[in-house]
Amino acid sequence: MYDVIIIGAGPAGISAGIYAVSRGQKTVILEKNEVGGLIGKVSTVTHYASVSEGESGKEFSEKMKKQAESAGVEIVNAQVNSVELEGDVKQIHTDKGTYCARKVILANGTSPRKLGVIGEDELYGKGMGMNAARDAVKYQGKNVYVVGGADGAVKEALYLAKYAAKVTIIHFEEQLGCIAEFREKVNRASNISLCLHARLHGVYGKDQVDVLEIQDEHTGEIEKIEDPGCGIFVYAGTVPNTGLYTQLKLEEGFIPVNEKMETAIAGVYAAGDIRVKQIRQISTAVSDGTIAAVNAAAM
Repeated sequence: MYDVIIIGAGPAGISAGIYAVSRGQKTVILEKNEVGGLIGKVSTVTHYASVSEGESGKEFSEKMKKQAESAGVEIVNAQVNSVELEGDVKQIHTDKGTYCARKVILANGTSPRKLGVIGEDELYGKGMGMNAARDAVKYQGKNVYVVGGADGAVKEALYLAKYAAKVTIIHFEEQLGCIAEFREKVNRASNISLCLHARLHGVYGKDQVDVLEIQDEHTGEIEKIEDPGCGIFVYAGTVPNTGLYTQLKLEEGFIPVNEKMETAIAGVYAAGDIRVKQIRQISTAVSDGTIAAVNAAAM
């Protein structure tokens, strides 16, 4: 029996774990993959106070894990299969058994959104849906395409430009939706080009991407590009991991909370990207986790 169960070991979950343990709460974090969540897969961490220049998402995640374990937080690698959140004792059923606690913090974030285009599933991991931090070196001297125009997409495009012969950013709007800092860096990069008001329509090939199709948002015209062995990196937003939380009323898939991070169910909190919020950054996730844990400990 635990005082607090935290689902998810991203920045929100790790922050919650550290603060819960510091307040004498017997705490466990359940994480199905690696500590860090999505942040562990980015090329570099930017705009977070005290982060080292050029620090990778993997390095940042390893530091979080070390800090949490040093604080006495138990981290269990387990897949959550179902939850029972109502009542005084919450039950979290996993592939490693059932965990019980009086308080639960939901911090399992979001997952990358797929495009749903022709050939995406068949070529996923074979040139389609690649990860810049992991796969950039594989595309040394080759052409790559980045789908998305927000901060995360453009930051990864800038990283890929260090390796690729050419980086093409495909974005459906008239201009990039990223911050000025990234836009200026793109303008200065000699091997990054923009393909605006356009969407990836389809990818074709057998063991690699050989052909891609790009559709113009204005005319509907589809351009066919032959580029054998190219890499396509998709950063087209995320979807919340709330499929198990049917006992909660969601807003566009996200969990509404109050200023204490409390959900509509007593003893259940939500923190980080999984909750309804305006800004999704490491800094806001860490803050959410802190607030949720402090209030859970006081309950």
